[in-house]
Amino acid sequence: MKLYPAQRVLALVVGVLLAFCSLVALPLKYLATEGGDLQRFGENASIMWAVHGWVFMIYVVVSFFLARRARWSVAFTLLVLAAGLVPLLIFWVEHKVTQRLRAENPELVSASAG
Repeated sequence: MKLYPAQRVLALVVGVLLAFCSLVALPLKYLATEGGDLQRFGENASIMWAVHGWVFMIYVVVSFFLARRARWSVAFTLLVLAAGLVPLLIFWVEHKVTQRLRAENPELVSASAG
């Protein structure tokens, strides 16, 4: 089972969805001119919160299994699991995950490359 590439893709999707929802849809929905096109776009784009939620749940499960396989500490595992809840944090955390896996578990990275 190739957990690392799946976790990495899920992290990027969760990060992009959360950034879009937090930095585009939410401000347009509540800060744009009442009844304007931008406000309607923000309201319509709010469905992406639900998409983020579903993808985030899959990310949590896959990340948990990867953490078990890589034998991460509880603190690092919790950081990885919670990263999809803070806009833009997940991109930094995913960078740290990649560094840690390459240093401590290269077999998980090289097995996923082939």
